[in-house]
Parts: sequence; structure tokens; C-alpha cells
Amino acid sequence: MSASPATAAAARLAAPRHNAWRLALRLLGRDWRGGDLGLLLAALVLTVAAVTAVGFFTDRIASAIDRQGSDLLAADLVIASSQPITEPVRARAAQSGLISAETLSFRSVVLAGEKTQLVQAKAVSPGYPLRGQLRVQHALNGPSETMTSGPAPGTAWVEAPLLHALGLSIGERLRLGEQPLRIDAIIAHEPDRGGGFAQFAPRVMMAAADLPATGLITPASRVDYRLLLAGEPAALRTFGDWAKSHLTPDAELQSAQDARPELASASERAARFLHLAALTTVLVAGAAVALASRRFVERQTDAVAVMRALGAPRGLLARLFAWRLLGLGLIASTLGCLLGYLGQQGLLLILGDWFGERLPPPSLRPLALGYGTGLIALAGFALPPLVQLARVPPLRVLRRDLGAPPASLALAMGAAVAALAALLFWLADDVDLALRVLGGTLAAIAALAGLGSLLVWGARIAARRARGIWRLGLAGIGRRPAQSVMQLCGFGIGLLALLLLAVVRVDLLRDWQASLPEGAPNRFLINIQPGEVEPLRAFFRDAGLDTSGLYPMVRGRLRAIGERLVDEETYDNARAERLARREFNLSFASDLQTDNRLMAGIWWPNDQAPAQFSVEEGIAETLNIALGDTLRFWVAGQEISGPVTSLREVRWDSFNVNFFVIAPPAALNDQPATWVTSFYLPPGRDGWIPELLERFPSVTVIDIDALLTEVRGVIDQGIRAVEYVFGFTLLAGLLVMITGIQASLGSRRAEQAVLRTLGAGRGPLLRAIMIEFTTLGLLAGLLASAFAALIGWLLATQVFDLAYGIDPWLWLLGVPGSALLIGLAGTLASWGPLVRPPLGALRAAG
Repeated sequence: MSASPATAAAARLAAPRHNAWRLALRLLGRDWRGGDLGLLLAALVLTVAAVTAVGFFTDRIASAIDRQGSDLLAADLVIASSQPITEPVRARAAQSGLISAETLSFRSVVLAGEKTQLVQAKAVSPGYPLRGQLRVQHALNGPSETMTSGPAPGTAWVEAPLLHALGLSIGERLRLGEQPLRIDAIIAHEPDRGGGFAQFAPRVMMAAADLPATGLITPASRVDYRLLLAGEPAALRTFGDWAKSHLTPDAELQSAQDARPELASASERAARFLHLAALTTVLVAGAAVALASRRFVERQTDAVAVMRALGAPRGLLARLFAWRLLGLGLIASTLGCLLGYLGQQGLLLILGDWFGERLPPPSLRPLALGYGTGLIALAGFALPPLVQLARVPPLRVLRRDLGAPPASLALAMGAAVAALAALLFWLADDVDLALRVLGGTLAAIAALAGLGSLLVWGARIAARRARGIWRLGLAGIGRRPAQSVMQLCGFGIGLLALLLLAVVRVDLLRDWQASLPEGAPNRFLINIQPGEVEPLRAFFRDAGLDTSGLYPMVRGRLRAIGERLVDEETYDNARAERLARREFNLSFASDLQTDNRLMAGIWWPNDQAPAQFSVEEGIAETLNIALGDTLRFWVAGQEISGPVTSLREVRWDSFNVNFFVIAPPAALNDQPATWVTSFYLPPGRDGWIPELLERFPSVTVIDIDALLTEVRGVIDQGIRAVEYVFGFTLLAGLLVMITGIQASLGSRRAEQAVLRTLGAGRGPLLRAIMIEFTTLGLLAGLLASAFAALIGWLLATQVFDLAYGIDPWLWLLGVPGSALLIGLAGTLASWGPLVRPPLGALRAAG
């Protein structure tokens, strides 16, 4: 008679020079062949795959974002200064192996005959741009051509609005200072043009060699000097570290991350959605790991009892299980990383054209992330119950009613929460998001367990009053209260994931997409004179176009915050320094704009309210402005002061006109002001712009249609990427439901065998099982629908700042749908044991 695997293992343990880890690998292979590890391995692989798919992709796009930012800077690094770049900086850049180019930008007036026009002049050195594309047209509305360098000496490239304003054509001349320049091309795209109201004047680009002849640059001139640098990443990092401590106070080092703040809102939301999708998979798959671990423990109890009876010490058994878990974790993490690498190729197909070129290869960081996730999840969710197996009494060999001592609830919960917290904070890359998800998850689990216990108690009471098959089915829930609560929690988490995917995900993504609807403003009009406001409104009405509203804009310099004078030397933050040395665009309004939200304080009651200010919360944080601080502005030769009575959150990605600082009308309506608005110009109506400029020649048009298209593309492709990543969560939800059903099959098989031996038929038993699982599904669906609605509302309003409404499909699919799904799945899973003879099950049960 051959020895059992457990007996053979115990004999190897007794050997004087046994090798624990080698034995652990053998036992792990036996577990796999016995079918004990399938669900546990699947849950781990799915967790690691979801994390690494997002990890590999985000790691690759990090480099691509830097490169795209470089295109928008026309360089990898830029040193910007109000003074000429010093020779030591140039020498250090050359010594570091970086290539360079220079630009000088300033405002001036060009002349064409009797006409003049304010312009943004830009002189460029040979080699500009170092990164990105500089495209020009040689005829209005003609095809664009990519240039490798700037204009030739004696020539200029201009933006089309300048031709309209001066009535010029390509080939004609204009004068900049003392230098005549021939218009050689129209600028179609300038990589580092930037945006904002500081760039409202049309561009004139010229060769740097022509700049001295203009006679415009003196030591007192206001010029933006820029040294553009490009090179290898290591050389850039070395030079950047040196520059941070050697640049003069008037110089600022700009990197690729600073290139396009306008896209920050949409890109940040896309990243948060992707992280949330991966985190959801981790949470749901963690529940599957916990349920599968419990089933694995139950199936290992007999083998451990034999090994204990043959003399295996507890410490060695505990080490064996730790080694087995480590081996399982490494195998699952390896498979998950491979699957995640293949999965990120799908994300690449969806989002790769964000960057217009081939993405760089990933680093090894996502692999560390994947292996860490697999091992932490396994240690937190599976190790505590497995360690308890070492305490199985040897008498279990003779008495099957003796199992492993119940695991410490505090130990199991503490390990699970610690693992969950570690994974969330590590993977989220967003402390606020991680805290919200962790708090919501713990609250949901506690509520599921509490409400599940109440529902199981109610099912036990209902079973006493029921008759026939209903009594037997409901009694099955009450007979195993702890297991029923565990199943209810597992089903609830799985259903919650499915409902978040099927309904709430659609609502959230639809609301995100609606946050930048078709018809969002794609043009700004600035420099509108007060007397032109009403005629301009009438001009828009006659053209059948709407504006987002016309708003006054008053220029003012912030002089003091409370008793603290505002000076650029006061701040060590580059953005704060820029804000401190420039004038603000102030505005006055009676009502709060619809895309603004008060975060603190109150809005003024009427137009005649005394001088006070509402400040955008981002700039308040940058300049250390607090609610109640008194701000002093210098406006048109006089000081205007007042307290900060509110802080606002501004939806900058709405592309409506918005301001950092707003005052009541009575405070500023006597000050000289121009007006500004934004509007949507439909495709095919570009010819209306020359009519507008002819009727209102002082008005300047800023075209942001390309930027708007780019933001909308981020949103649309981000939605597709999130749906792709949520596919992992869908699989995890189904896996949780399968492990929940499998968790009770062992005890259920023994009960059915006893009932069949006592004369119960297969049909009544099958109907009783259907009643039991359908009731569990109904209760789980009720809980999951309620929590899905709550989580959807919290995510929309608190995390993503979106409007959210309850979808009735959430309840119609959640409650009856889950009852049908779990009832049918549980019945089918129980069909096999029910049709087999009961003798085998009775023998296995002892």
C-alpha cells in the first residue's frame, strides 16, 4: 500500500537534513495538481495584471509627456529671464553637451504706410526650434510647410490677423523700429507660442541678426530672453541641478512639465480615472483572494493533521506555508506582469496617438510594482488564515469535527486593512484619492457585514415561519450564519464592482464628457472698448452667435497682502514670483459665474457692496492669501483695498472667461476697463472673423480651437482607456462571485448527502438550493445597488467635480438581476455534487 502525499511529506520532514523550501515547492505542485490553487492564482494574476497594465503604460507616457512638453517649449529645458542670459550659463550648457538656441520676445509697434499695429515681436537664432514643429504657409489658407529654422535675415514671418489688420499681403514690407522687413510667410504653428491674454497681439518673427538694426532693444527695454536647450536626459538633469543653484534671481528654469498648463485639468482627470479603475480591480480581486484562501485552508486541513500526527512541529509547518505562499506569489506575479505587459499594448492602441509618435519603452519600475502588489495582497489577505493551519490538532486524523482553531479576527482584519492601505497609497499616486477609496471601502465592508448579519438573522426568522421547500432553502442561510455573511459580503463586493462598471461608470464618464460639451467656446475676444459692448452684442445677435457673456477687465498690480508687501523676492516659488511682478486682470461682477464654486466665505449681497475680493483658491494658495486678508491693488494711479471675503474654485477647462480676482461692481466700475468674452464659432464660418475685425478694428481675436480639440481628444480617448482597464475589474467581480459560491460547497455537499440518505429527492433539494442562492443574490443586490449609487455620487461630486444623477437602471439591474445571476450560478455549481451518489461525500466528511 503506497503512502499518502501527506505521509510522504511528513517522512521528509523527519529526515535529518530536510530542505523546507524544496519541500514547500513540492507541496505547491501537489496543490496545483489537486485543483486547490486555481481560484487563488487567478485572483492574484488578475490583480497584478491590472496594476502592471496601467503601470507599464503610465511609465511609458511619462517620458512621452516630457517629450511632448519639450515640443511645446521648442526645447527640453528653457532658461527665461528679463535680462540677457549670462555667459557662464551658456558656457556650462555647452560644457554639458547641450545644443542651444535663443529667442528674444518683446512688444512693439510695426508700421505699414500710415497704419500701425501693436505686435509681439520675436527674434530667433539659427537652429530654432530645437524641438517641435515650426510650420508656415506661403499663401492665406494654403498648405503648411515644416521649417527647420527661422526666417532669413531681412525677412519676417507673421500671423494672419496682422495681414488683415494692416491690409498687407505676402511679399510686401513692414517696418519694425528702424528695420524694414519683407513678409515672407504666414506662421501656421509656432511650438512655444503659449497662450493667455499676454499673447494677444499678433506675432512677428524675425532673425536675431536683424535685431540690432531695429534700434528697439536698450538696457531699459522689457524683453523676454530665452535660452533653449536640448540634449540627452542625463546631461539635462546634470545641467538642471547646476542651474537651480546658479541662476540669477530674475531667471527661471522651465521644464517640459511646465509647458502646457491648459491641459492639466483634462489630463489629471484622465489619470485619476485610470488609477481608480486599477484600484477598483485591486479591491475586488482582494476579496476574491480572501475567499479563495478560506477555501484553500479548508482543503488543507486533513493533510496538515496527518503531518502533525507524524511529528511535524508547528514552526516548520508555518514556515512551509510561508514558503508556499511566496512561491505562489512569485508565480502569480510573473504571470500577472506578463499579462499586464500585453494588456498595456491595448492601452497603447487606444491612447498612443495622444503623442503622435512611438512611445519609448517602459522602465523596470512597473515590474517592481507588480511583484510588490502580488506579494502584499497575498500576505495581507491569505497569510493569516494559512498560518492558523499549523495549529490543527493531530487528533483531527481520527475526529473530523476538529478543524483549525479560528483565526484571530483582529489579526485577520488588521492584516487585510494594512495590506489594503499599503496598496492604495502605493498605487494611487494621489493621497486624497487613496484616503477616500480606503475610507469608503472600509465603511462599505463594515456596512455590508452589519447589514448582512441583520439580513441573515431575518432569514432565520423567516425560515421558522415558512413551509416546505422555502423552509429548507431559507434554513440553509441561517444554518451557516458566519459563512452566509461572508458570502453576502463577497457577492455584494462582486455585484458592486459589476454595477459600478455597468451603470455608474457610464454615468460618470458621460458626465465627464459633458463637462466639455460640443459648442464650448473656441475663440476669445479681448480689448473690447466700453462703447463697443452693446454694438458687439448686437453684431453677435445678427450673426446668430452666442457669447459666454461680456466681462469687464481692469489692470491692477497687487501691492500688499495684509501688512506684507508683495515683492517677487518674497517668494521662492517661480510661479509666485511671476505673479508678484506682473499686473493682474481684475474684474467686477454681481453674481457668481456658473462654472465657479465658492469653497469658503460668502458672496457680496448686491452691486453696491463695499470693496472686497473673491480670489481663486489656486492663486490664493500660491501667494499665501487667506480668507480675511486685506488686499491692496494699485489701479490707474490709485490704491483700492478690501478684505478677501470668499475663495472660489474655477473650472478652467470650461474655456469660459474667468478671473483670479473679482470685486463687487461698486469697487471697480469707475476704473478704466476693457471687456472680454469667449464664443463658439462653428466650422465653416471662419470668414466671419474678417467681418468682425473690420467692424471692430480694436478688438483682438484669440483662436483656441486647436487647444480645445486637443482637450476633447484627451477626454474621449481617456474614456476608452478607462473602459478598457475596467475590463479587469469586470473579471475580478465575476471571480469574487465564483469564489463565494465555491466557499460553501464543501459543507453543502455533506449536508446534501445526509438529506439524500434520509430520503430527500434531488428535485426538492435543487429547488431549496435555488431559493437559498436567489435570496442571497437578492439581498446582495439590494446592498450593492445602494452602495453603487452612494459611491457614484461621492466620486462624481467629491473626487471628479462632476454633476451626478441616480440612474434607475442601477436598481432595475442590481436587485432582480443579481438574484437571477447568483441563483442560477449557485444552482448550477451545486448540480454536480447533487447528482452523484451520496456515499462518496459521506466518506469524505468522515
